[in-house]
Amino acid sequence: MLSQPSTLDSKNRRKQLDQRRMEFRRAIEAYSEQRLLQQELDAYPDLIALNALSGSLDDRRSAPPAH
Repeated sequence: MLSQPSTLDSKNRRKQLDQRRMEFRRAIEAYSEQRLLQQELDAYPDLIALNALSGSLDDRRSAPPAH
């Protein structure tokens, strides 16, 4: 009977370690994807400026008139 609690403890520890590893792996993957996207966006700075300008024009059009 004494081996059962230690078995459960080791399973819980292993499960927690696995969860931490997966969280760490997901964080690394998210960082990597974000970095890749940023590199792709940096290749087209004029497109970013055009999108920003277009967005600000759209905001002005959709804003209610000032009284």
